[in-house]
Amino acid sequence: MKRTNKKKNPWADHYTRQAQKDHFAARSVYKLQEIQKKHRILSRRARILDLGCAPGSWLQFAARTVGPGGRLVGIDLTPVTIALPDNVTVITGDVADLEGHLAKLGQTRFDVVLSDMAPATSGNRHVDEARSVGLCETALWVADQTLVPGGGFVCKIFQGSDFKAFADQVRQRFDRQVTFRPQSTRKASREVFVIGLGKK
Repeated sequence: MKRTNKKKNPWADHYTRQAQKDHFAARSVYKLQEIQKKHRILSRRARILDLGCAPGSWLQFAARTVGPGGRLVGIDLTPVTIALPDNVTVITGDVADLEGHLAKLGQTRFDVVLSDMAPATSGNRHVDEARSVGLCETALWVADQTLVPGGGFVCKIFQGSDFKAFADQVRQRFDRQVTFRPQSTRKASREVFVIGLGKK
């Protein structure tokens, strides 16, 4: 009997298998799909900025949704290796250096800022929550700099003691703020999405 060295993904589930079937880079695509179905954050020909874009499934879905007339820019410290449409540009780098990258691209204003950024988890809940909030505050700062009036914002956050304060910051900047937990989120996860609609 032949032995196989292929290791099974212990985190694989229905959404993992569905993503493979649908040719998406990761199961996280279904979170954005649910957000889109509920809140219509993406529109045809929109300009999208995706923070923490690797491995690229949100860019894949967003590109299909906005169509060839849209423009998408993604940034992540981890390179994105999948094939993407011509209207998608991926920057391998730090979000802290984003301003310079965007200036070189000649694209500094966006209709939607997406952030699926997450910290490298330490195992300490309080540390992880604090790091998550730090990334969210960076994403909100980017939205302040780049979003057009009326624009939308989607940001993943680990729920903790600072969650309400961050949601309030989003509420101050947008006509409407909602919190959304997609069904495709793993049951053990503390993550939710803070969504801002209608940038003031």
